[in-house]
Amino acid sequence: MKHTFELDFDGRKIVVEAGEIAKQTAAAVLVRYGDTVVLSNVCMSPKTVDWDFFPLTVEYQERMYAAGRIPGSFQRRESRPSSHAILASRITDRSMRPLFPDGFRNEVQVVSQVLSVDLDNQPEITAMLASSLAVSISDIPFNGPIAGVYVGRVDGQLVINPTVEQRKVSDIDLCVAGTEDAINMVEAGAAEVSEEEMLDALMFGFEYVKKLCRFEKEIIAAIGLPKREVQLKTIPQELRDEVVAKVDERLRKAVSIFDKLERQNTIDQIEQETEAEYAAKEYATELEKNKTVQQVHEIQEDIYHDEVRRLIIEDKIRPDGRKVDEIRPLDAQIDLLPRVHGSAMFTRGQTQVISVTTLGALSDEQLLDDLTPEDHKRFMHHYNFPQWCVGGTGKIGVLGRREVGHGALGERALSYVIPSEEEFPYTIRTVSEVVESNGSSSQASICAGCMSLMAAGVPIKGVVSGIAMGLITDDPTRSPDKETNHYTILTDIQGLEDHFGDMDFKVAGTAKGITALQMDIKIAGVTRDVLKEALDQAHVARAQIREVMEQAIAEPRPDVGLYAPKLAKMTIDVDKIRDVIGTGGKVINDIIAQCDNVKIDIDDDGHVVIYHMSREMINKAMKMIEDIVRVAKVGEVYEGEVTRVEDYGAFVK
Repeated sequence: MKHTFELDFDGRKIVVEAGEIAKQTAAAVLVRYGDTVVLSNVCMSPKTVDWDFFPLTVEYQERMYAAGRIPGSFQRRESRPSSHAILASRITDRSMRPLFPDGFRNEVQVVSQVLSVDLDNQPEITAMLASSLAVSISDIPFNGPIAGVYVGRVDGQLVINPTVEQRKVSDIDLCVAGTEDAINMVEAGAAEVSEEEMLDALMFGFEYVKKLCRFEKEIIAAIGLPKREVQLKTIPQELRDEVVAKVDERLRKAVSIFDKLERQNTIDQIEQETEAEYAAKEYATELEKNKTVQQVHEIQEDIYHDEVRRLIIEDKIRPDGRKVDEIRPLDAQIDLLPRVHGSAMFTRGQTQVISVTTLGALSDEQLLDDLTPEDHKRFMHHYNFPQWCVGGTGKIGVLGRREVGHGALGERALSYVIPSEEEFPYTIRTVSEVVESNGSSSQASICAGCMSLMAAGVPIKGVVSGIAMGLITDDPTRSPDKETNHYTILTDIQGLEDHFGDMDFKVAGTAKGITALQMDIKIAGVTRDVLKEALDQAHVARAQIREVMEQAIAEPRPDVGLYAPKLAKMTIDVDKIRDVIGTGGKVINDIIAQCDNVKIDIDDDGHVVIYHMSREMINKAMKMIEDIVRVAKVGEVYEGEVTRVEDYGAFVK
């Protein structure tokens, strides 16, 4: 039976349909937001897996027919997800994941298909709403619902879910999600806005999140199924007491070892000894043995987890001995690599990133084939995180969603200081190579990337530094507050604090203001007071980091490097473009060949940009083009080769 629900959402209609499509799933909903249509469904495996994590998969699938387009791939069909689709999946995953029950180990898949796109009504947050509704009305345990919105600011006025035209002039690009009670996910870019302005935008968006959540609760009350009983993963109390008695004291002492590798090796040795002891016992089956050993490992991890949190909350002591607002030792260097266009290395404690900037012609820009208003991208920031940077092994050459997400965060943070195409007509690619990591590598990539841009001679508008903030609460099952659930905010979290903490809040920006935010939490949500305290603490930290960066390079170099392409610009009459190109490209290819393979970009308006490492070759190519487009004037003398003589005149080359 089909059920339909409608909501007037800030002057635009949202329609939810359920019960007609995809009836063999656990639940499915079709959400219409303007002319944007997204179908989301959820399915759950009946089997419980004995894993140490919740096997949740959230997919956002773009269908190019949704925009009336045929895919640009060779096979002319959708294949691997675009970077945009991966990022859209991540914002829904990050919002929903903390709200499933602890110990839930049934595999769950949430899939959203974009069937129709009206770019003024964003499909990404439509998919988030549809995903939350599908899980909420199903019989799958879930402590939602959640919802998300975009927030922009046009002419000083905050706007909810801005249109394409509004986004072009907006100085804030914010996605905020959460429950009716608290915010639990943030993804934002901004044109150097203040902490207070960003906080206002967050709370403005949260009011609309609450409105959507109330709408969802009405739907759940009307058609939601009773939640099924599932077997949650638990550990026998007798075994827990036994293991705690054996290793509690040794493990808690090991947590306070300063060096990451020494600390981890000591903890690993204790855990391996204990697990080997239990593995040596007799069991009825091999399955029972493996299960017990895994439970012993998890008990020890719980001790480790509890001690890290206890030290921070009660003693205000971090695993490496720092104060709660103290940054690890910093180092910044440039010009590590002699032949690249720009390079830098940024080190924060045991996190280290080398960043390389490469400059190319405008024709080198990335072409986009996804469901967004943009069809090309001139600035790219890529992030690589090999397993060896943490002393491990794993698949090599496989790009993970985390790398896509961290690369996009760095790109967003730096994009607001990148000069315009008119100011600096280059395609710019910055690659951050994480060579050592103990937390906060994404923010280190922003710092290293900023310095490599300046070293490459890119005239950026400001120095961008980034910091990752953390949160530890007394009771992670509730939102933090100063009266009933005490909390501690940490500056510059390391890997251990990220893993065992309740929040990862990344803030990047210049001295003028914020250019990027990202927040992920593992608890129900956070309040305005917590966000304000974290932003204020981050502001101080960013300034300290920026000071160290400026000691290495205070401003962009006045020109590009020796091995980077130089350029010259000129404008020709539109009617002369065909003369410069020639039949089948014959003329322009001849110029390129005579000028040591210069690169020549000509747009439809007659703007010409010539690139080469040698100024001599650029000038030569420019003169050849000037000679082609020059209009002969009576009385001027020209040198040339007479190629043909006719009764009416002569042809001169």
